[in-house]
Amino acid sequence: MSTPDYFEFYGLAESFRPDEAALKRQYYALSREFHPDFHATASPGRQREILDLATRNTDAYRTLSHPDQRMAYILGRHHLLEEGKQALPPDFLMEVMDLNEQLMELEFEPDPAVVASVETEVNQLNATLEAGIEPVLSGYEGLPAEARPAALAQVRTYYLKKRYLLRIRESLAKFAARS
Repeated sequence: MSTPDYFEFYGLAESFRPDEAALKRQYYALSREFHPDFHATASPGRQREILDLATRNTDAYRTLSHPDQRMAYILGRHHLLEEGKQALPPDFLMEVMDLNEQLMELEFEPDPAVVASVETEVNQLNATLEAGIEPVLSGYEGLPAEARPAALAQVRTYYLKKRYLLRIRESLAKFAARS
């Protein structure tokens, strides 16, 4: 079964930066239209259909209103988050490996200065990632179809890097909670 097209469901173009007000308007309009209470006298088949549409509306809004979920959704629809398609640049992996080694050392020798240093480095990496991807995310909707695969590949790399950095942040939070 293929993933439903939530953008089509809402009548919106696929975008990493959709019009959030339009998204919310569509959600509320369809919530009213597909509310099961308004279809209580419909046939059982139609009631199931309405319930399915109400569920799809809720799922669509939850997915599209959250930037990370929306990004994963778009990448997933383009089959870019499948196993084996997640290679990252070696230089980034080396940076992450260095950060992870510092975190492992903190397990044995807690040091607030090292925690602060790793946190600063993660913040710098994250800021660089954000600055580099923003033009791609904001301009994606206006790209011609032939340019979208390259943009999606950039977004996939960004998304995967961001997930690595999130795991490091989670580890840092554990060390901060201990001190």
